[in-house]
Amino acid sequence: MEEVVNMGFISIIPSLLAIALAFTTRNTVVSLAFACLVGTLIAGQGLLGFPTLLKTSLGTTSFSWVMLLNTFIAILVAFFQKTGAIQGFSQYIQSKNLSRKAVQLVAWLLGGFVYFSDSFSPLFVGTTMRSISDKAKISREKLSYIADSGAAPVSVMVPITGWAAYLSGLAIGVGAIATQEDAMRLFIKAIPFNFYALITVVFVGLIAAGIIKDFGPMKKAEERAMNEGKVLRDGAEPLIGKELTEMEAYQGIQQRVFLNFVLPVIMIMSIAIGTYIHLKSAKTMEAFLFVVIFMSVSMFIQGIPFKEIMNAITDGVKGAVPAIMILALAYSINSLSKTMGTANYIISVTEGFLSPQLLPAIIFLIAAVTAFATGTSWGTFAICMPIALPLAFNFSGGEVTPLVVACFAAVAGGGVFGDHCSPLSDTTILASTGAAADHIDHVNTQLPYALICGLLSIIAYLTIGFMSV
Repeated sequence: MEEVVNMGFISIIPSLLAIALAFTTRNTVVSLAFACLVGTLIAGQGLLGFPTLLKTSLGTTSFSWVMLLNTFIAILVAFFQKTGAIQGFSQYIQSKNLSRKAVQLVAWLLGGFVYFSDSFSPLFVGTTMRSISDKAKISREKLSYIADSGAAPVSVMVPITGWAAYLSGLAIGVGAIATQEDAMRLFIKAIPFNFYALITVVFVGLIAAGIIKDFGPMKKAEERAMNEGKVLRDGAEPLIGKELTEMEAYQGIQQRVFLNFVLPVIMIMSIAIGTYIHLKSAKTMEAFLFVVIFMSVSMFIQGIPFKEIMNAITDGVKGAVPAIMILALAYSINSLSKTMGTANYIISVTEGFLSPQLLPAIIFLIAAVTAFATGTSWGTFAICMPIALPLAFNFSGGEVTPLVVACFAAVAGGGVFGDHCSPLSDTTILASTGAAADHIDHVNTQLPYALICGLLSIIAYLTIGFMSV
Protein backbone atom coordinates (compact mmCIF):
# COMPACT_ATOMS: atom_id res chain seq x y z
CA MET A 1 0.00 0.00 0.00
CA GLU A 2 1.11 3.58 -0.61
CA GLU A 3 2.73 5.57 2.18
CA VAL A 4 0.44 8.39 3.34
CA VAL A 5 1.75 11.04 5.70
CA ASN A 6 -1.52 12.14 7.29
CA MET A 7 -5.07 11.46 6.11
CA GLY A 8 -6.57 13.39 8.99
CA PHE A 9 -9.52 12.23 11.06
CA ILE A 10 -10.46 9.44 8.64
CA SER A 11 -7.14 7.75 9.47
CA ILE A 12 -8.49 6.64 12.85
CA ILE A 13 -11.78 5.25 11.47
CA PRO A 14 -10.50 1.67 10.87
CA SER A 15 -9.10 1.39 14.41
CA LEU A 16 -12.21 2.90 16.00
CA LEU A 17 -14.42 0.64 13.89
CA ALA A 18 -12.44 -2.46 14.88
CA ILE A 19 -12.65 -1.59 18.57
CA ALA A 20 -16.37 -0.69 18.45
CA LEU A 21 -17.30 -3.86 16.54
CA ALA A 22 -15.16 -6.02 18.81
CA PHE A 23 -17.01 -4.78 21.88
CA THR A 24 -20.48 -4.98 20.30
CA THR A 25 -20.24 -8.22 18.30
CA ARG A 26 -17.76 -10.00 20.62
CA ASN A 27 -16.23 -11.51 17.49
CA THR A 28 -12.71 -10.13 17.27
CA VAL A 29 -11.73 -11.87 14.03
CA VAL A 30 -14.75 -10.62 12.06
CA SER A 31 -14.41 -7.13 13.57
CA LEU A 32 -10.74 -6.81 12.64
CA ALA A 33 -11.23 -8.24 9.16
CA PHE A 34 -14.14 -5.89 8.42
CA ALA A 35 -12.20 -2.88 9.75
CA CYS A 36 -9.21 -3.79 7.55
CA LEU A 37 -11.50 -4.04 4.51
CA VAL A 38 -13.11 -0.67 5.25
CA GLY A 39 -9.67 0.85 5.82
CA THR A 40 -8.37 -0.28 2.45
CA LEU A 41 -11.45 1.21 0.78
CA ILE A 42 -10.98 4.53 2.63
CA ALA A 43 -7.32 4.55 1.60
CA GLY A 44 -8.44 4.25 -2.02
CA GLN A 45 -7.01 0.78 -2.55
CA GLY A 46 -10.28 -0.90 -3.56
CA LEU A 47 -11.22 -4.50 -2.79
CA LEU A 48 -7.85 -5.74 -4.03
CA GLY A 49 -6.23 -3.66 -1.32
CA PHE A 50 -7.28 -6.16 1.36
CA PRO A 51 -5.21 -9.14 0.15
CA THR A 52 -2.35 -6.73 -0.59
CA LEU A 53 -2.58 -5.45 2.98
CA LEU A 54 -2.41 -8.99 4.36
CA LYS A 55 0.57 -9.82 2.17
CA THR A 56 2.44 -6.67 3.17
CA SER A 57 1.63 -6.88 6.89
CA LEU A 58 2.21 -10.58 7.44
CA GLY A 59 5.29 -10.93 5.27
CA THR A 60 7.41 -9.18 7.89
CA THR A 61 10.10 -10.36 10.26
CA SER A 62 8.12 -8.92 13.18
CA PHE A 63 4.96 -10.94 12.50
CA SER A 64 6.93 -14.09 11.69
CA TRP A 65 8.72 -13.76 15.03
CA VAL A 66 5.50 -13.37 17.03
CA MET A 67 3.72 -16.14 15.10
CA LEU A 68 6.58 -18.63 15.52
CA LEU A 69 7.07 -17.71 19.17
CA ASN A 70 3.37 -18.21 19.83
CA THR A 71 3.52 -21.56 18.00
CA PHE A 72 6.58 -22.80 19.91
CA ILE A 73 5.00 -21.77 23.21
CA ALA A 74 1.80 -23.64 22.28
CA ILE A 75 3.86 -26.75 21.43
CA LEU A 76 5.67 -26.42 24.76
CA VAL A 77 2.33 -26.15 26.57
CA ALA A 78 1.18 -29.30 24.76
CA PHE A 79 4.36 -31.07 25.93
CA PHE A 80 3.75 -29.89 29.50
CA GLN A 81 0.28 -31.40 29.36
CA LYS A 82 1.28 -34.60 27.54
CA THR A 83 3.97 -35.37 30.15
CA GLY A 84 1.59 -34.56 32.99
CA ALA A 85 3.89 -31.76 34.17
CA ILE A 86 1.16 -29.12 34.47
CA GLN A 87 -1.13 -31.61 36.18
CA GLY A 88 1.69 -32.52 38.57
CA PHE A 89 2.44 -28.87 39.32
CA SER A 90 -1.27 -28.20 39.83
CA GLN A 91 -1.57 -31.17 42.20
CA TYR A 92 1.42 -29.89 44.16
CA ILE A 93 -0.11 -26.43 44.52
CA GLN A 94 -3.50 -27.93 45.38
CA SER A 95 -1.90 -30.12 48.05
CA LYS A 96 -1.02 -26.92 49.87
CA ASN A 97 -4.75 -26.15 50.18
CA LEU A 98 -4.24 -22.58 49.06
CA SER A 99 -7.08 -20.11 49.40
CA ARG A 100 -8.44 -18.14 46.44
CA LYS A 101 -6.33 -15.22 47.60
CA ALA A 102 -3.17 -17.33 47.76
CA VAL A 103 -3.78 -18.78 44.27
CA GLN A 104 -4.12 -15.25 42.89
CA LEU A 105 -0.91 -14.18 44.62
CA VAL A 106 0.97 -17.18 43.21
CA ALA A 107 -0.21 -16.21 39.71
CA TRP A 108 0.92 -12.62 40.34
CA LEU A 109 4.38 -13.72 41.51
CA LEU A 110 4.81 -16.10 38.56
CA GLY A 111 4.54 -13.12 36.20
CA GLY A 112 7.63 -11.59 37.77
CA PHE A 113 9.42 -14.94 37.53
CA VAL A 114 9.32 -14.85 33.72
CA TYR A 115 9.99 -11.12 33.34
CA PHE A 116 12.28 -11.63 30.33
CA SER A 117 9.43 -12.08 27.82
CA ASP A 118 6.12 -10.24 27.79
CA SER A 119 4.92 -12.77 25.20
CA PHE A 120 5.77 -15.89 27.20
CA SER A 121 4.73 -14.48 30.58
CA PRO A 122 0.92 -14.29 30.09
CA LEU A 123 0.86 -17.65 28.31
CA PHE A 124 3.00 -19.25 31.01
CA VAL A 125 1.02 -17.83 33.93
CA GLY A 126 -2.36 -18.53 32.35
CA THR A 127 -1.54 -22.07 31.29
CA THR A 128 0.18 -22.98 34.56
CA MET A 129 -2.48 -21.58 36.85
CA ARG A 130 -5.65 -22.24 34.82
CA SER A 131 -6.71 -25.56 36.35
CA ILE A 132 -5.72 -24.37 39.83
CA SER A 133 -7.67 -21.12 39.52
CA ASP A 134 -10.66 -23.00 38.06
CA LYS A 135 -10.79 -25.23 41.15
CA ALA A 136 -10.49 -22.14 43.34
CA LYS A 137 -13.48 -20.67 41.45
CA ILE A 138 -11.50 -17.74 40.09
CA SER A 139 -12.97 -16.38 36.88
CA ARG A 140 -10.96 -16.65 33.69
CA GLU A 141 -11.33 -12.88 33.38
CA LYS A 142 -9.50 -12.44 36.69
CA LEU A 143 -6.75 -14.88 35.74
CA SER A 144 -6.18 -13.19 32.37
CA TYR A 145 -6.02 -9.79 34.11
CA ILE A 146 -3.38 -11.01 36.55
CA ALA A 147 -1.41 -12.65 33.73
CA ASP A 148 -1.62 -9.56 31.51
CA SER A 149 -0.66 -7.14 34.26
CA GLY A 150 2.41 -9.18 35.18
CA ALA A 151 3.74 -9.22 31.61
CA ALA A 152 4.55 -5.95 29.80
CA PRO A 153 4.45 -3.76 32.97
CA VAL A 154 7.21 -5.94 34.43
CA SER A 155 9.25 -6.39 31.23
CA VAL A 156 9.29 -2.65 30.50
CA MET A 157 11.06 -1.95 33.82
CA VAL A 158 13.83 -4.58 33.67
CA PRO A 159 17.18 -3.48 32.14
CA ILE A 160 18.06 -6.98 30.83
CA THR A 161 15.15 -7.39 28.42
CA GLY A 162 14.51 -6.64 24.77
CA TRP A 163 12.30 -3.78 25.94
CA ALA A 164 15.26 -2.04 27.58
CA ALA A 165 17.46 -2.48 24.51
CA TYR A 166 14.73 -1.23 22.18
CA LEU A 167 13.67 1.79 24.24
CA SER A 168 17.22 2.87 25.02
CA GLY A 169 18.18 2.45 21.36
CA LEU A 170 15.48 4.93 20.34
CA ALA A 171 17.09 7.57 22.58
CA ILE A 172 20.63 7.38 21.12
CA GLY A 173 21.67 10.56 19.32
CA VAL A 174 19.02 12.75 20.93
CA GLY A 175 20.19 15.65 23.11
CA ALA A 176 22.86 14.56 25.57
CA ILE A 177 22.32 10.84 24.81
CA ALA A 178 25.32 10.04 22.60
CA THR A 179 26.04 6.35 23.27
CA GLN A 180 24.29 3.10 24.19
CA GLU A 181 25.68 3.49 27.72
CA ASP A 182 24.10 6.96 28.00
CA ALA A 183 20.81 5.56 26.74
CA MET A 184 20.85 2.65 29.18
CA ARG A 185 21.58 5.02 32.06
CA LEU A 186 18.55 7.04 30.96
CA PHE A 187 16.44 3.86 30.91
CA ILE A 188 17.52 2.96 34.46
CA LYS A 189 16.89 6.51 35.71
CA ALA A 190 13.43 6.35 34.15
CA ILE A 191 12.33 3.21 36.03
CA PRO A 192 11.06 5.14 39.11
CA PHE A 193 9.23 7.50 36.72
CA ASN A 194 7.49 4.70 34.81
CA PHE A 195 4.39 5.29 36.89
CA TYR A 196 1.93 3.19 34.92
CA ALA A 197 4.08 0.08 35.09
CA LEU A 198 4.86 0.56 38.79
CA ILE A 199 1.27 1.36 39.76
CA THR A 200 -0.12 -1.54 37.72
CA VAL A 201 2.19 -4.14 39.26
CA VAL A 202 1.34 -2.92 42.77
CA PHE A 203 -2.36 -2.52 41.96
CA VAL A 204 -2.78 -6.07 40.65
CA GLY A 205 -0.92 -7.36 43.71
CA LEU A 206 -3.35 -5.52 45.98
CA ILE A 207 -6.29 -6.87 43.96
CA ALA A 208 -4.88 -10.41 44.17
CA ALA A 209 -4.35 -10.06 47.92
CA GLY A 210 -7.92 -8.83 48.39
CA ILE A 211 -6.75 -5.53 49.88
CA ILE A 212 -8.51 -3.73 47.02
CA LYS A 213 -11.88 -5.34 46.38
CA ASP A 214 -13.01 -6.18 42.86
CA PHE A 215 -15.42 -3.73 41.25
CA GLY A 216 -17.17 -3.14 37.96
CA PRO A 217 -17.37 -5.95 35.39
CA MET A 218 -14.66 -7.91 37.22
CA LYS A 219 -16.78 -8.04 40.37
CA LYS A 220 -19.67 -9.54 38.38
CA ALA A 221 -17.34 -12.10 36.81
CA GLU A 222 -15.95 -13.09 40.20
CA GLU A 223 -19.41 -13.35 41.77
CA ARG A 224 -20.48 -15.60 38.89
CA ALA A 225 -17.45 -17.84 39.40
CA MET A 226 -17.84 -18.03 43.19
CA ASN A 227 -21.62 -18.38 43.40
CA GLU A 228 -22.35 -20.41 40.26
CA GLY A 229 -19.01 -22.13 39.71
CA LYS A 230 -18.84 -20.70 36.17
CA VAL A 231 -15.31 -19.51 35.42
CA LEU A 232 -16.59 -18.41 31.99
CA ARG A 233 -19.87 -16.64 31.28
CA ASP A 234 -22.51 -18.52 29.32
CA GLY A 235 -21.78 -18.14 25.63
CA ALA A 236 -18.15 -17.13 26.14
CA GLU A 237 -15.63 -18.20 23.51
CA PRO A 238 -12.24 -19.01 25.10
CA LEU A 239 -9.38 -17.77 22.93
CA ILE A 240 -7.64 -21.13 22.71
CA GLY A 241 -8.11 -24.28 20.69
CA LYS A 242 -9.82 -27.23 22.39
CA GLU A 243 -6.77 -29.31 21.42
CA LEU A 244 -4.88 -27.68 24.28
CA THR A 245 -7.67 -27.34 26.85
CA GLU A 246 -8.84 -30.95 26.47
CA MET A 247 -5.46 -32.68 26.09
CA GLU A 248 -4.79 -35.44 28.62
CA ALA A 249 -1.45 -36.67 29.93
CA TYR A 250 0.13 -39.80 28.47
CA GLN A 251 -0.56 -42.59 30.96
CA GLY A 252 2.56 -44.66 30.33
CA ILE A 253 5.12 -42.49 32.14
CA GLN A 254 5.78 -41.18 35.62
CA GLN A 255 5.07 -37.51 36.35
CA ARG A 256 8.39 -35.67 36.63
CA VAL A 257 7.55 -32.04 37.36
CA PHE A 258 11.16 -30.88 37.59
CA LEU A 259 12.35 -32.56 34.38
CA ASN A 260 9.28 -31.78 32.31
CA PHE A 261 8.31 -28.37 33.66
CA VAL A 262 10.74 -26.59 35.99
CA LEU A 263 13.92 -27.45 34.05
CA PRO A 264 12.57 -26.32 30.63
CA VAL A 265 11.48 -22.98 32.12
CA ILE A 266 14.91 -22.52 33.75
CA MET A 267 16.57 -23.37 30.43
CA ILE A 268 14.49 -20.76 28.59
CA MET A 269 15.37 -18.11 31.16
CA SER A 270 19.06 -19.05 31.18
CA ILE A 271 19.37 -18.94 27.38
CA ALA A 272 17.45 -15.66 27.10
CA ILE A 273 19.44 -13.94 29.86
CA GLY A 274 22.78 -15.49 28.85
CA THR A 275 22.46 -14.45 25.21
CA TYR A 276 21.44 -10.95 26.28
CA ILE A 277 24.53 -10.60 28.47
CA HIS A 278 26.95 -11.96 25.86
CA LEU A 279 25.29 -10.92 22.58
CA LYS A 280 23.34 -7.85 23.76
CA SER A 281 20.22 -9.51 22.38
CA ALA A 282 17.97 -11.97 24.21
CA LYS A 283 17.50 -14.94 21.85
CA THR A 284 14.03 -15.85 23.10
CA MET A 285 12.95 -17.59 19.90
CA GLU A 286 16.07 -19.73 19.85
CA ALA A 287 15.54 -20.56 23.52
CA PHE A 288 12.06 -21.92 22.87
CA LEU A 289 13.16 -23.86 19.79
CA PHE A 290 16.01 -25.45 21.75
CA VAL A 291 13.71 -26.41 24.62
CA VAL A 292 11.09 -27.85 22.23
CA ILE A 293 13.80 -30.07 20.71
CA PHE A 294 15.14 -30.96 24.18
CA MET A 295 11.70 -31.95 25.42
CA SER A 296 10.95 -33.97 22.28
CA VAL A 297 14.07 -36.08 22.88
CA SER A 298 13.42 -36.25 26.63
CA MET A 299 9.82 -37.42 26.13
CA PHE A 300 10.95 -40.15 23.74
CA ILE A 301 13.59 -41.35 26.21
CA GLN A 302 10.95 -41.39 28.98
CA GLY A 303 8.86 -43.80 26.92
CA ILE A 304 6.37 -41.64 25.05
CA PRO A 305 5.98 -43.04 21.50
CA PHE A 306 7.16 -40.88 18.61
CA LYS A 307 3.61 -40.80 17.22
CA GLU A 308 2.29 -39.36 20.51
CA ILE A 309 5.00 -36.68 20.47
CA MET A 310 4.06 -35.69 16.92
CA ASN A 311 0.37 -35.64 17.86
CA ALA A 312 1.21 -33.31 20.74
CA ILE A 313 3.08 -30.99 18.37
CA THR A 314 0.14 -31.01 15.95
CA ASP A 315 -2.34 -30.28 18.75
CA GLY A 316 -0.10 -27.49 20.00
CA VAL A 317 -0.06 -25.83 16.59
CA LYS A 318 -3.85 -26.25 16.24
CA GLY A 319 -4.36 -24.73 19.68
CA ALA A 320 -2.37 -21.66 18.66
CA VAL A 321 -4.45 -20.96 15.54
CA PRO A 322 -7.22 -18.81 17.15
CA ALA A 323 -4.68 -16.42 18.66
CA ILE A 324 -2.55 -16.34 15.50
CA MET A 325 -5.60 -15.38 13.41
CA ILE A 326 -6.28 -12.39 15.65
CA LEU A 327 -2.59 -11.47 15.78
CA ALA A 328 -2.44 -11.54 11.97
CA LEU A 329 -5.40 -9.18 11.63
CA ALA A 330 -4.11 -6.96 14.46
CA TYR A 331 -0.80 -6.61 12.60
CA SER A 332 -2.73 -5.81 9.42
CA ILE A 333 -4.70 -3.00 11.01
CA ASN A 334 -1.50 -1.70 12.59
CA SER A 335 0.11 -1.59 9.14
CA LEU A 336 -2.99 0.15 7.78
CA SER A 337 -2.77 2.74 10.58
CA LYS A 338 0.83 3.50 9.61
CA THR A 339 -0.12 3.87 5.95
CA MET A 340 -3.00 6.24 6.75
CA GLY A 341 -0.94 8.30 9.21
CA THR A 342 -3.04 7.59 12.31
CA ALA A 343 -0.21 8.40 14.73
CA ASN A 344 0.68 11.60 12.86
CA TYR A 345 -2.93 12.77 13.13
CA ILE A 346 -3.10 12.06 16.87
CA ILE A 347 0.14 13.96 17.45
CA SER A 348 -0.91 16.92 15.27
CA VAL A 349 -4.15 17.30 17.24
CA THR A 350 -2.29 17.53 20.55
CA GLU A 351 0.68 19.71 19.50
CA GLY A 352 -1.02 22.94 20.51
CA PHE A 353 -1.37 21.87 24.13
CA LEU A 354 2.34 21.24 24.81
CA SER A 355 4.14 23.12 27.60
CA PRO A 356 6.98 22.02 29.91
CA GLN A 357 4.58 21.67 32.84
CA LEU A 358 2.12 19.53 30.90
CA LEU A 359 4.64 17.78 28.66
CA PRO A 360 5.09 14.45 30.55
CA ALA A 361 1.34 14.00 31.06
CA ILE A 362 0.50 14.90 27.45
CA ILE A 363 3.21 12.60 26.09
CA PHE A 364 1.81 9.81 28.26
CA LEU A 365 -1.67 10.43 26.83
CA ILE A 366 -0.43 10.63 23.22
CA ALA A 367 1.45 7.35 23.63
CA ALA A 368 -1.58 5.73 25.27
CA VAL A 369 -4.03 6.82 22.56
CA THR A 370 -1.61 5.79 19.81
CA ALA A 371 -1.05 2.35 21.35
CA PHE A 372 -4.78 1.89 21.93
CA ALA A 373 -5.62 2.76 18.33
CA THR A 374 -2.84 0.71 16.76
CA GLY A 375 -2.56 -2.17 19.24
CA THR A 376 1.23 -1.97 19.46
CA SER A 377 3.34 -0.51 22.24
CA TRP A 378 6.63 -1.02 20.38
CA GLY A 379 5.29 0.75 17.31
CA THR A 380 4.14 3.56 19.60
CA PHE A 381 7.63 3.84 21.09
CA ALA A 382 9.14 4.23 17.62
CA ILE A 383 6.60 6.92 16.73
CA CYS A 384 6.55 8.92 19.96
CA MET A 385 10.11 8.74 21.30
CA PRO A 386 11.66 10.80 18.43
CA ILE A 387 9.09 13.51 19.17
CA ALA A 388 9.00 13.39 22.98
CA LEU A 389 12.73 13.45 23.73
CA PRO A 390 13.69 16.42 21.49
CA LEU A 391 10.83 18.42 23.01
CA ALA A 392 11.95 17.53 26.53
CA PHE A 393 15.60 18.38 25.78
CA ASN A 394 14.48 21.68 24.25
CA PHE A 395 12.77 22.63 27.50
CA SER A 396 15.67 21.33 29.65
CA GLY A 397 18.45 23.19 27.84
CA GLY A 398 19.95 20.01 26.41
CA GLU A 399 20.64 18.41 29.80
CA VAL A 400 19.27 15.14 31.19
CA THR A 401 16.90 16.61 33.78
CA PRO A 402 13.98 14.99 35.64
CA LEU A 403 11.72 16.39 32.87
CA VAL A 404 13.66 14.45 30.21
CA VAL A 405 13.67 11.29 32.31
CA ALA A 406 9.93 11.63 32.99
CA CYS A 407 9.15 12.11 29.28
CA PHE A 408 11.18 9.00 28.38
CA ALA A 409 9.26 7.03 31.01
CA ALA A 410 5.95 8.56 29.86
CA VAL A 411 6.42 7.15 26.36
CA ALA A 412 7.20 3.70 27.79
CA GLY A 413 4.35 3.73 30.30
CA GLY A 414 1.85 5.31 27.92
CA GLY A 415 2.53 2.65 25.31
CA VAL A 416 1.94 -0.13 27.83
CA PHE A 417 -1.21 1.61 29.13
CA GLY A 418 -2.75 1.92 25.67
CA ASP A 419 -1.73 -1.65 24.90
CA HIS A 420 -3.46 -2.84 28.07
CA CYS A 421 -6.74 -1.19 27.14
CA SER A 422 -6.82 -2.26 23.50
CA PRO A 423 -8.45 -5.45 22.18
CA LEU A 424 -6.02 -5.15 19.24
CA SER A 425 -2.91 -5.64 21.40
CA ASP A 426 -0.86 -8.81 20.97
CA THR A 427 -0.05 -9.11 24.69
CA THR A 428 -3.73 -8.69 25.57
CA ILE A 429 -4.54 -11.42 23.05
CA LEU A 430 -1.86 -13.69 24.53
CA ALA A 431 -3.23 -13.15 28.06
CA SER A 432 -6.68 -14.24 26.85
CA THR A 433 -5.05 -17.24 25.18
CA GLY A 434 -3.06 -18.34 28.22
CA ALA A 435 -6.03 -18.08 30.57
CA ALA A 436 -8.39 -19.52 27.92
CA ALA A 437 -10.64 -16.51 28.47
CA ASP A 438 -13.09 -14.84 26.12
CA HIS A 439 -10.98 -12.04 24.64
CA ILE A 440 -13.56 -9.25 24.83
CA ASP A 441 -14.56 -10.32 28.35
CA HIS A 442 -10.89 -9.98 29.33
CA VAL A 443 -10.67 -6.49 27.82
CA ASN A 444 -13.98 -5.38 29.38
CA THR A 445 -13.05 -6.50 32.89
CA GLN A 446 -9.46 -5.22 32.73
CA LEU A 447 -10.32 -1.80 31.31
CA PRO A 448 -11.60 -0.12 34.53
CA TYR A 449 -8.52 -1.28 36.45
CA ALA A 450 -6.17 -0.07 33.71
CA LEU A 451 -7.96 3.30 33.53
CA ILE A 452 -7.53 3.86 37.26
CA CYS A 453 -3.81 3.10 37.02
CA GLY A 454 -3.61 5.38 33.99
CA LEU A 455 -5.37 8.23 35.81
CA LEU A 456 -3.01 7.92 38.78
CA SER A 457 -0.10 7.99 36.34
CA ILE A 458 -1.36 11.21 34.74
CA ILE A 459 -1.60 12.84 38.17
CA ALA A 460 1.97 11.72 38.91
CA TYR A 461 3.27 13.10 35.59
CA LEU A 462 1.49 16.42 36.14
CA THR A 463 3.18 16.64 39.53
CA ILE A 464 6.60 15.88 38.01
CA GLY A 465 5.99 18.38 35.21
CA PHE A 466 5.22 21.28 37.53
CA MET A 467 8.03 20.34 39.94
CA SER A 468 10.62 20.11 37.14
CA VAL A 469 10.07 23.60 35.73
